Amino acid sequence: MFENLNMWEIGALLLLALLIFGDRLPNVISDGLRMVRNLRAMARNATGDLSRELGTDIQLEDLHPKAFIRKHLLSEEDEQAIRKPLQSMYDDLRSDITGVHEELKDVAKAADPRTAVARPTTATGGTPSTPAPRPTYEDAT
Repeated sequence: MFENLNMWEIGALLLLALLIFGDRLPNVISDGLRMVRNLRAMARNATGDLSRELGTDIQLEDLHPKAFIRKHLLSEEDEQAIRKPLQSMYDDLRSDITGVHEELKDVAKAADPRTAVARPTTATGGTPSTPAPRPTYEDAT
């Protein structure tokens, strides 16, 4: 739940809660936890009642409309018949995107200013006395 918060942000939230609620903070926390427990119990009871009414085993995740239709209304063959045309389009799109990604990597590698720039040679076969100018950021963009 708090995986996106670092230690300083959690500390700031706790300090803010302490400033807002003061001495009542332990009571507010216990009331919040009690409310969460009651909500979970109500959800469990509702899924249990729904399972008994429908005569199937329903989990809370199954109540999403797509999951409900997939699990209870479609057979395995129906689901495969629906997925087959979409799967071929997905595979074609995936291969196209992979090709574009490879081309972009090649272009980025060619435009990378850190790569060695080939020095031009003179008519005698040696390198010129003045070095080639180094590419700048503006040249790469």
